[in-house]
Amino acid sequence: MTSASVDLPRTDRLSPLLRLLILTQLAFNIGFFAVLPFLSEHLGQAFGMAGWLVGFVLGLRTFSQQGLFVVGGALADRYGIRPVVLAGCVLRIAGFAWLGYAEETWTVIGAVLLIGFAAALFSPAVESEVARQAVVQEAQGGSRTRVLALFTVAGQAGAFVGPLLGALLLSVDFRTVCLAGAGIFVLVLAGHAWLLPQHIPGRGRVQLKGGMRVLLRNRRFLALCCAYGAYLLAYNQLYLALPDEVERATGSQSALAWLFALSSLLVVTAQLPVTRWVGSRLSLRQSIVAGLLLIGAGFAIVAVARPADWTGTAGLLPSAGFVVLLTFGQMLVAPVARAWVPDLAEESRLGLYTGALSSVSGLIVLIGSSITGSLLDTDLPPAVPWLVLAAVPVAAIGLLPRR
Repeated sequence: MTSASVDLPRTDRLSPLLRLLILTQLAFNIGFFAVLPFLSEHLGQAFGMAGWLVGFVLGLRTFSQQGLFVVGGALADRYGIRPVVLAGCVLRIAGFAWLGYAEETWTVIGAVLLIGFAAALFSPAVESEVARQAVVQEAQGGSRTRVLALFTVAGQAGAFVGPLLGALLLSVDFRTVCLAGAGIFVLVLAGHAWLLPQHIPGRGRVQLKGGMRVLLRNRRFLALCCAYGAYLLAYNQLYLALPDEVERATGSQSALAWLFALSSLLVVTAQLPVTRWVGSRLSLRQSIVAGLLLIGAGFAIVAVARPADWTGTAGLLPSAGFVVLLTFGQMLVAPVARAWVPDLAEESRLGLYTGALSSVSGLIVLIGSSITGSLLDTDLPPAVPWLVLAAVPVAAIGLLPRR
C-alpha cells in the first residue's frame, strides 16, 4: 500500500488528540535532552567515576528504556494510554529530582534506571496511539506516513532545543538542570491529566497473556524489526564511528556539535518536504529501501576518502557528507517504518508491537555496537570498517518484508 498522494495535513486539520500527542513528543524531548547530554560529564567530574563506570551507567539507562519498551507497549494495550502515560510522567519527575540530589553511585544508578523506565512506559504508549490515529487520518484522506513525519519533526525539534536549555541552566549547576527537566514533566503531567481522554474510541483493552507468543511467530514484523535495527545501528555511528573520524581529521571533537546541529536542523526543516515528495512516488517498502541506500552511501563516502588521509577542513568534508546522507536516510526510514507497523501488527496489540520494534532493534544495536567498536579498534586498512558499515544497511534491504 502506498501513501495517499495528498498534501500534508496542516496541524489545525489534525484531531485534537493527534495535536496533543505531537506536542507531547516535543515536550518529552525538551525535558529529556535538557539533562542527558550533560550527564556523562557530571558523573565524571562530580563523582569522579571512571570512564567504564560512566559507560555502564549510561548503558543501564538505555537498557531500562529501549529494552523495556515492549513492556510499556503491552501495558498500554491492556490499560489504555492515559494511566501508562501519567505513570511514566510521575516516574520521570521523580527520577530527575532524585538525580539532581543524588550524591552516591548507587543513588545515581537508581535515578537513571527510573528515568529510563519512565520512558519505557510513556513513549510506546504515545507512539502506538499516534500510529493508530495516523491510520484513522489516512482513512479520512490524509497520509499516515506524513503524520508520523510530523511526529518525528516534533521530537527532533525537542532534541535540538533541550540541550540549549540545559546548557543555559548549567551555568547555575547540574541540579538546576535536573529540576528544570522535572519541571517540564510536571507541566506535561498536568496537561495530560486535563486533556488526555479517559477513553479513546476504537481502542479496546486486551489481556496481556498470549500476545508475545503470537508476535514471535509474526515473521514479517520481525523482519521489519531486523531491518529497522540495521538502520539504528547505522544511525548509532553518529556517536561511535563519527567522533573517531572527526578527532582524526581535526585533532579534537569540537566539530561534532556542529555536525549534530546540522543533522537536527535538516530534520526540522526538510522532513516534511521530503515526506511530501516521497509520499506520492514510493510505497512504504520503497521508501525504506531508498533510505537504507542513502545511509550506505554516506558510509561509502568516508570509506573512499579515508585512504587520502585528509585533515583540517578538507578532512571534515567526508564526515559532513556522511551526516547529510545519514540524516536524509533517516527521514525516509524512521517515520515510514513506524507507519508500517499497523499493517503488520494485531490491531488490538499495536502498543505491544510498537514497543517490540524499539526493543528488538535496540538489542540489535547493543550487539552490533560491540562488534563495531571492536572493528574500529583493529589494524585493518582505514577504509575497511567504513565499507563494512556501508554494507550493513544495504544488506538489510533483503530483510524487508514484501508488501
